[in-house]
Amino acid sequence: MYKFLSNRVRSGRRDFTPQKNILQRKKVIFQKLLYIFLITLSSAQAHAQFSLTGQIRPRGEVRKGFANLVPNGAKTAAFISQRTRLNFGYKWERLTFGVSAQDVRVWGQDASTISQADGSRFMLHESWADLTLANKADTTIKFKLFDNLSLKIGRQELIYDDARLLGNLDWLQQGRRFDMALLKVVHQGWQVDIGYAFNQNNENFTRTNYVPANIPTNVKNNNGILVPTPANMIPLVNAAGNSTKTGNPTFTNPPNTNGGNQDYKNFTSVYVARKFGQTKISALYFHDEFGKYRLDSVNSGGGKVYGRFFDVNGTHNRNTFGAMITPVFGNASGFGKVAVQAAYYHQNGHDRDGKKLDAYHYTISANYSKGKFTLGPGFDYLSGNKTTTPTTESNRFDPLYGTPHKFWGTMDYFYAPTGSPAAGLKDYYFKTKFTANQFYVIADYHLFETAQALANSNSQKLGQEIDLGINYTLNKFTTVELGYSIMKAKDNMVIAKAQPGSPADYNKTGHFGYLMINIKPDFLYTKPSAIKQ
Repeated sequence: MYKFLSNRVRSGRRDFTPQKNILQRKKVIFQKLLYIFLITLSSAQAHAQFSLTGQIRPRGEVRKGFANLVPNGAKTAAFISQRTRLNFGYKWERLTFGVSAQDVRVWGQDASTISQADGSRFMLHESWADLTLANKADTTIKFKLFDNLSLKIGRQELIYDDARLLGNLDWLQQGRRFDMALLKVVHQGWQVDIGYAFNQNNENFTRTNYVPANIPTNVKNNNGILVPTPANMIPLVNAAGNSTKTGNPTFTNPPNTNGGNQDYKNFTSVYVARKFGQTKISALYFHDEFGKYRLDSVNSGGGKVYGRFFDVNGTHNRNTFGAMITPVFGNASGFGKVAVQAAYYHQNGHDRDGKKLDAYHYTISANYSKGKFTLGPGFDYLSGNKTTTPTTESNRFDPLYGTPHKFWGTMDYFYAPTGSPAAGLKDYYFKTKFTANQFYVIADYHLFETAQALANSNSQKLGQEIDLGINYTLNKFTTVELGYSIMKAKDNMVIAKAQPGSPADYNKTGHFGYLMINIKPDFLYTKPSAIKQ
């Protein structure tokens, strides 16, 4: 391409035909701009100012009993989804800038011809700037109160500790991100982050009511007639897609929360961490607020559309706070290394539906590492409602905006978009990992029970899950991952997750398998070469 450009510039020829004049001119202009852009990046690379990386991540999945048990006789589902990302970064003395654009699709879901509906899955995953306000190592900055003080503002990922409560949920092709401002302090080994987010649907002239998520343009009324969705409402629909007073909220793209059906209006977060030798201690406070709503209906198309109207003033406020400690004992070269993790988190205030909240979650685990092997047991407890819990109160712990796929089984039965038991969860698990030069293998076992007794059942057992996986590094930019999971569920699984019908109607064995290729090129990377003498 460069040779083509240089030849045309030197010759100065204008051999465009009248019919192709505009198209050819646009093509030449684009090629010249691309040429200049590549030259600029190549020059800037020497000063380590620019970064340009990408990602192509297709994943084929086979599901039969993934996330929920399926009825007897149900057929296996299979599909291929793909994430495509382009990441651009820039760094100056006191500023770091990042943009990540992504496209998420299932192969074949788009029309073969371009339509107005195409492109709805292309979005901006991240777009942020990190501005340095103070740095003791920088002699040009007079403010020296902290070792480093910076403000990161814009759309960004938020990951703390093991991503248990706050994480980017990278397993999902769309991932998770936050529109927020984050003030970051680093001083004498301490890390303090203070975050704030405030959500609105539009540039309004009055009020700050917020309607969560993306509302569908049309919805079926209670008679099954497709009608426009009323303003400021999230429609409620049943399994058949018809609006009903007792239905569930429906969205074009559901909120990126752990099974939550309502996105926050705003939040404030405080995270503090410090490492003492081989022990890290951290604390988290997270305050999120949810807009109040009222249940009502609208006459439309000869029927009714039921839903939640977010035109009520005020918010329901929830507090989550707790701490985590992760001491490490020994070393890999001697007896081996033992890593212990223990954490406790409490929730109070009111949940997103206005119920008085009093819930908690704790976890403890130990991993022994020696050579290429890592293994160890663990236990997680997430509180839930008792059969005697009043309908105006809730003891269900919500693991916020974390990564449930990482902790409670890769089959996503719990705290994922398909919901979680109102009675809470107990997870007894044992995890193993073998790591070699170019690959690693995992084998995990989970025993699931409800935290509280279930109505009409004398047992709390939900089932057992086994997760197997292998990840192979093909080259510097490419990994291949293969996984298989099996769930052996009890009748209680159907009861706990409030699936319709009788437990006898469902296949108690679930299967899930996937093959994922993760290609992450660094477009400015140059392989080192020997200097000729």
